[in-house]
Amino acid sequence: MTLDQIKETLKGPDYDFLGTDGHLGENIMILTLGGSHAYGTSTDTSDLDIRGCALNRKREILTGEKFEQVSDEQTDTVIYSFNKLIGLLSGCNPNTIELLGNRPEHYLYLSEAGRELLDKAHMFLSKRAVYTFGGYANQQLRRLENKSARLVGQAENEQHILKTIEHACYDWKARYFPMPEDAVRLYTDRAVCEELESEIFMDITLRHYPLRDYAGLWSEMQSVVRSYARTGKRNQNAIGHGKLGKHMMHLIRLYMMCLDILEQERIVTYREKEHDLLMEIRAGKYLDGAGQPIPEFFEMVDEYERRLEYAGENTSLPEQPDEEEIRDFVASVNERVVRGEIGN
Repeated sequence: MTLDQIKETLKGPDYDFLGTDGHLGENIMILTLGGSHAYGTSTDTSDLDIRGCALNRKREILTGEKFEQVSDEQTDTVIYSFNKLIGLLSGCNPNTIELLGNRPEHYLYLSEAGRELLDKAHMFLSKRAVYTFGGYANQQLRRLENKSARLVGQAENEQHILKTIEHACYDWKARYFPMPEDAVRLYTDRAVCEELESEIFMDITLRHYPLRDYAGLWSEMQSVVRSYARTGKRNQNAIGHGKLGKHMMHLIRLYMMCLDILEQERIVTYREKEHDLLMEIRAGKYLDGAGQPIPEFFEMVDEYERRLEYAGENTSLPEQPDEEEIRDFVASVNERVVRGEIGN
């Protein structure tokens, strides 16, 4: 679809909810493209994904009434509430940080507050990107290995799980009761369980630690382990050629985007410079005659992993986003809503 065709499509009855839903209408701050159209990797058969952000209404701000997002499955549209999106952006969530790096023409609507949000995108950038993008990419790689016929030993799979947990643990200190750096040590060793070759072990040294916070830590680690078990069950059979190539392409795109954040302190969603490489990957250039990834692809992934590790160690970005600037901006926007200056 061309951009003009996309704009015409949004005028159709399927998208009437953008104007009629009480949470949207005049509350919309940003309306933009998502998915392959935003990345510059769309084909003639690509779905249209619409993403955006809407102001929280006065009642929600003053009473704490919950509104997180409006999702329309029929049109693949997701509009986040302002307050929820701020939280996701602060965590450098890959699926939402990309909304701040689209091409100018891909913003189908921008309110004044929406433009302010784009202008302040840098305040959300931090070293968290190493762990959010890296953790997501690591899970994507494991899924890719499951979807392909690549033989990955149990010990290597256990390393994948450990790495994903380590990424998830990065901001524990910001969300849970403080603990010494060496209070929780995770590592792999020869398995005690007879069914495994290798497994993850824990060395824990905690005193007078809040039980509920510890339960939260444990729950997060358990969730990662369970997610890998579900992945294995879902992907016992190899998936189709075209879909596997698309999956491979998005894995590399994640690395590219994270490197831009760490090295250039920029959010670049549309991959113009790497377009040809990404489309070659999607088209199957790195698949063999049986439709499986060739070794050169995994060598490419290894190289991006090394680059990401180096960039994370040498970036000038702060450990955490600029929380004070973020809070000031949220207060400014929400105050204008309460005063009746913006939204409805």
